Amino acid sequence: MSYKIKPIGAHSVLYVMAADAEYGPHLQKTISPLFTGVGPVEAAIALTRTLGDLAAKTSLPDFVISLGSAGSRDLTQTHIYQASSVSYRDMDASLLGFEKGTTPFLDLPAELNLSPQLPGVPKATLSTGANIISGTDYDAISAQMVDMETYALKRVCQTFNLPLIALRGISDGSHDLDGLLSWTQYLHIIDEKLAIAVTHLEENIRNNEL
Repeated sequence: MSYKIKPIGAHSVLYVMAADAEYGPHLQKTISPLFTGVGPVEAAIALTRTLGDLAAKTSLPDFVISLGSAGSRDLTQTHIYQASSVSYRDMDASLLGFEKGTTPFLDLPAELNLSPQLPGVPKATLSTGANIISGTDYDAISAQMVDMETYALKRVCQTFNLPLIALRGISDGSHDLDGLLSWTQYLHIIDEKLAIAVTHLEENIRNNEL
């Protein structure tokens, strides 16, 4: 499935998603996203390649919008949140004296802020990593929600000097995961709610209100 840059007023948007399972009939009516695949490595590869091609052949979008699901033990299941910041839970060089979550020799904090923020959508901190989080795994994570791509997308957007907005529907976390259905069972609800959030987002972009 090929992606399409979406013009919105005087601006342009690249929507990014990880997996087709999160792309339901409501989102299908309004966007044609770039699918990166699951995890930080695949996300970084896909978005870097795409933005590099766009920079060389046409022009970069004004915004990159990441849509999808996230886990949370504390936030309301199926509700939509925007990531206010993102951290990288896989990175731990603390045995060498570096703060946990910071990449050695890279002058960046462990937590990266995301901007602009969309008015009217609740904010939550986000942790990205290559592992599925469930049950007591949350004890080691200070962020309010977890996913597998956003930190990588943020770093790519920083490289291209582009803003990243990340909207996430909470798909799991209130109970221990037990197979694929534990993740997919609410994706149809999240699809509908994300489509509503996208409409709100596009109105703000069109009216220069971000």
